[in-house]
Amino acid sequence: MQAVQADVPRFAPGALADFEQTKGVPGALHVGDEFHIKILGPWNGSVRVTDVGPTSFELLTLEGHPEAGRIRFEAHQLDERPGELRFEINSVARSRDGLVAFAYDTLGGGKLMQEATWVEFCTRVAEASGGQALGPVTVETIRHALDGTTEQSRHHA
Repeated sequence: MQAVQADVPRFAPGALADFEQTKGVPGALHVGDEFHIKILGPWNGSVRVTDVGPTSFELLTLEGHPEAGRIRFEAHQLDERPGELRFEINSVARSRDGLVAFAYDTLGGGKLMQEATWVEFCTRVAEASGGQALGPVTVETIRHALDGTTEQSRHHA
């Protein structure tokens, strides 16, 4: 996690989401640091670091980002497998407006691009860990509708 926090842009696939630190000191992540993200297509946005711990950090989307929400990156021991780690990215977000929602949900391009970005991020973290991935990246999506219903899907990328 120290390596990820020291150089977040290294783990993001630049062709899909190019992270540039615009506030803070490179080489260490601190609450209040900010990144501008050049996202493939017309979807650029910025995020602010809101939490940093020894095994995690969290980013909050800023005004103008295609989504409104938070994303948390975390590494932790697997209870059932001592000595092995799990790296997770957990995003809680909604589209900023109807146009973004249309491109993300209806056309599907935004969703595919976002998934590819975070799958590649996870793959790069696994490679940098010095170990090996225990399997493919698992993508789990839980959607909460306005009527209170939820829809859940899970697949391996």
